[in-house]
Amino acid sequence: MANLRGKTVVVTGASKGIGAATAQAMLAAGARVIAHYGSDRAGAEAAVAAAPDRAHLIQADFTDMASVDAFWEAALARAGHIDVLVNNAGIMRQTGGISDAIADWDLVWAEAMAINTHAPARLMRHAVRHWLDTKTPGSIIGIGSWVTTRGTSNPGAIAYAASKAAIAAATKTVARAHAADGIMAYVIAPGVVRTQMSVESAARTGGEAAVTATLPMGEWVPPEEIADLCVYLAGGTARHLTGATIDMNGAAYIR
Repeated sequence: MANLRGKTVVVTGASKGIGAATAQAMLAAGARVIAHYGSDRAGAEAAVAAAPDRAHLIQADFTDMASVDAFWEAALARAGHIDVLVNNAGIMRQTGGISDAIADWDLVWAEAMAINTHAPARLMRHAVRHWLDTKTPGSIIGIGSWVTTRGTSNPGAIAYAASKAAIAAATKTVARAHAADGIMAYVIAPGVVRTQMSVESAARTGGEAAVTATLPMGEWVPPEEIADLCVYLAGGTARHLTGATIDMNGAAYIR
């Protein structure tokens, strides 16, 4: 595991799933962690319980861009300098598909674009400007999804797929535009991850057993494996992976 002592890592959506596992892994690697949560403070506290002296929790509503800005300002004020941004927070509603009412469609699309696209893009903007102003290197790790390139079999998740594709493109644009500035940007694209969001999605597409039967390894991706990859990328030794989309799906989708 990389040694992240002396680095400050911002992890969004740190109260559950991939975010909680990533916060735990970053702390285990020696980093200081700024852990974002929306409403589940208890979950965020549990995620950083192993090293609370190196963690700071900040609440923010990512549907509100003023709250996103305030979150970044609070994180920077607390840490002084930020080395890594892990854009993990996301939402996937199970309604809002083509066959649903137009009111549901509008609501879900607006929410998905705000939380999955606009908020992480705004944080990327803050982070890149911070690194350019301080003339220091930095890394952005975006937690994407395989649906950005293959679409989704869940009809209710069309807004999720579109919003995740948009932020993936934005992240890769940062990689291309700022590699010469020492700013690295990566997208991790997991398949079916063992999270509550995936459990809810599986219920719409035949059930957990049916989804598992389509996976060559016969199991869902553990959040901890994604977290370990985040730690590796945060270590700064994979500079020439910048701009890459790294698939993690147990050979379920090979391209």
